[in-house]
Amino acid sequence: MASPFIQSIRDHLRSRHYSKRTEQTYIYWILFFIRFHNKTHPSQMGGPEIGQFLDHLALNRKVTPSTQKTALNALIYLYKRFLGQENIHIDHYSQASKPKKLPVVLTRTEVRLLINHLQGEYALCAKLMYGSGLRLMETCRLRIKDIDFDKQCIYIHEGKGNKQRITTLATICCADLQRQIDQARIYWEEDCQAELWDGVYLPYALARKYPRAPFEFAWQYLFPARKRTQDKRNNNKVRRHHIYEKSVQRAVKTAVKAANINKMASCHSLRHSFATHLLERGADIRTVQEQLGHSDVRTTEIYTHVLNRGGRAVISPLTDL
Repeated sequence: MASPFIQSIRDHLRSRHYSKRTEQTYIYWILFFIRFHNKTHPSQMGGPEIGQFLDHLALNRKVTPSTQKTALNALIYLYKRFLGQENIHIDHYSQASKPKKLPVVLTRTEVRLLINHLQGEYALCAKLMYGSGLRLMETCRLRIKDIDFDKQCIYIHEGKGNKQRITTLATICCADLQRQIDQARIYWEEDCQAELWDGVYLPYALARKYPRAPFEFAWQYLFPARKRTQDKRNNNKVRRHHIYEKSVQRAVKTAVKAANINKMASCHSLRHSFATHLLERGADIRTVQEQLGHSDVRTTEIYTHVLNRGGRAVISPLTDL
């Protein structure tokens, strides 16, 4: 059971409508920080202790720069937002450093094999991640209203960093999507008849602005969970959540193995493959950037490095022998 101090931090995060994932991440790093300093209360520590902890992560744990930054963000929230120490000064600390890895990209044949080894909603999830460049969580969080068959596009409202964008919808997915919508409607009709059902989850501002929206079909998840559960973060309201992301990850990993794909491929590899194959077909990098939802084109440029490092980019001197 969480201590009263940790529970108060959790309540503080929830009152400010932070996402469940952010809440879990911040609590993890705050607990890690406290345990690292022999369970000393944070109010008795400050900048020097934060610096020591960040040094430990970089030098001993060998974490990536992004992981170290996440830990720092959690501790800044703890001290500045929760404890109200606005003027806290963090001493110099070692910056984590790790070379960027090139993304794992599948060939078109490997993508086809992978999808062929998936079934039902998992196959459709894979098609959307590859065909529209969606992230795993973007796929799981899709709602019925986000699919536009007429304009052949998908609206992403809950992207990384809470950003919004529009991405392409492959025509080949339309029939599968319609079947999935029909399945979602069956679950929705079942929920409407249920004695206890508080509607689908909506972010706080939307739920307040559109109080009937949680009960409307258009707002339901495209990939609903099979059972209704209690939402512990929202007064134990009975809801039907979206498909569990880890179940999609497991299905893709199993399919990679069954298809004899000898790469460390994952759900995100399908998104990498979407971007790389678009560039191979001559798409403009700015177009790919918009499709992926990258704020900085330099993030998208990693895929040009993948193309340049392909086997045909340089002619081996062995051919001249």
